[in-house]
Amino acid sequence: MSLVDLIAQADERGLAASGLACLDRCVPLLGGDDEVLRPLWSSLADGGADGDAWGERLAKARAELDSADPSAAPGPAPGSGPGAEAEAETETEASVSDEDRAAALARRMLGTAPDDPCASALRAWADACSAAALQIHRLLDVTADGPLVAAELRRQVAVLELLAGRGAGGLRPALEVSTEGRRVLRAVVSRRARGRS
Repeated sequence: MSLVDLIAQADERGLAASGLACLDRCVPLLGGDDEVLRPLWSSLADGGADGDAWGERLAKARAELDSADPSAAPGPAPGSGPGAEAEAETETEASVSDEDRAAALARRMLGTAPDDPCASALRAWADACSAAALQIHRLLDVTADGPLVAAELRRQVAVLELLAGRGAGGLRPALEVSTEGRRVLRAVVSRRARGRS
């Protein structure tokens, strides 16, 4: 079954886990601790994404990650005169690194997570997180054949299949899949940082 079909058919827990797993794998871009999202995984195990636990734990994770990486996504500087704003936007985009673009996508995943999740909100979030995570891996891939993107796609499918097949029992192996992906991305980010120094 395709990734699109898996997202379309997932229940609330599966959708929340899918979006959360995408975000979890991208935590290295936000400077966060590996365990920062663990309470959200626990809330899914305790009863899904409903109730107050999800919202409270999401707010705490946002506060911790904001503290770890307080920078905002770069945007165009205002200009003056006709066409100046468009020129400034082009110059700004040219000066933004792939790592900065990837980090901005990760921040957006965190920022758009539904505080009071329902199936429709979770489906939109899971779909957006899927696309953002694939784009992040595309930005950070160093080879044309895209092994990082291919591996991320496999992980997204694996997480959704685990939740579809096992329900709450699929959360632990889904977390393991996500943890593996996070380690890979952390190594990529570290290697790129060393290459710039």
